Amino acid sequence: AVSDVFRPTLGALAGFIVGANSPCCGMERVRLYDEKGNRGRKAGTGLFTAAMMDKYPWLPIEEDGRLHDPVLRENFIARIFALHELNALRAQGLSRHSLLAFHSRYKLQLLAHHQAGYREIGPFVARLHEWDDLDAFFVRYREKLMAILRHPASRKNHTNVLMHIQGYFHRALNSRQRAELREVILGYRAGRLPILAPLTLLKHYLAEHPDDYLRSQNYFEPYPDTLGLRLAIN
Repeated sequence: AVSDVFRPTLGALAGFIVGANSPCCGMERVRLYDEKGNRGRKAGTGLFTAAMMDKYPWLPIEEDGRLHDPVLRENFIARIFALHELNALRAQGLSRHSLLAFHSRYKLQLLAHHQAGYREIGPFVARLHEWDDLDAFFVRYREKLMAILRHPASRKNHTNVLMHIQGYFHRALNSRQRAELREVILGYRAGRLPILAPLTLLKHYLAEHPDDYLRSQNYFEPYPDTLGLRLAIN
């Protein structure tokens, strides 16, 4: 198959960008042809991309044109960094401790992307002690994790995560600070404020009132802030 060309490097690959509208590489709306070569509707997937998505469902793949959408671009980059970290974890040698630590760091990020997936993967990870073959567990875990992250984080899910984080500061903040934080989160939920508004305020309070669990969470920085990806998300 055409995807076999890349098989030797797939262990380290963390993402793949394909060309839009290409009969070979397009992800969607690729024009279909019948066996006689007659043009049909645009409803297919390019041969190469279809093979890659079928064989490697955990691999982030996106069309170049779709990356102009700030939400899809942010989601794609977040998935790349997650898979890169997961690949590095495997390269260093898997252990139950490292796998559990990785999942713990990603809990809030997963909750922001897909609540049902978050609830499903939790019990799976809790049964890690039942697995003798950690590499086999890794393969299953990778597929589940990346399937969750494939869902772009919604405003509703972000709001749930932000309110969950807010609860950690209930005793540390005074009534004015709690009210301010709540208003900022509700402002984001209503679409009046960007996601960076509550995140910046929460980071400020986290610096003043450190919490080891929250400080470990990938949710606050799923990729380097210098990329500015969240600046484009309302």
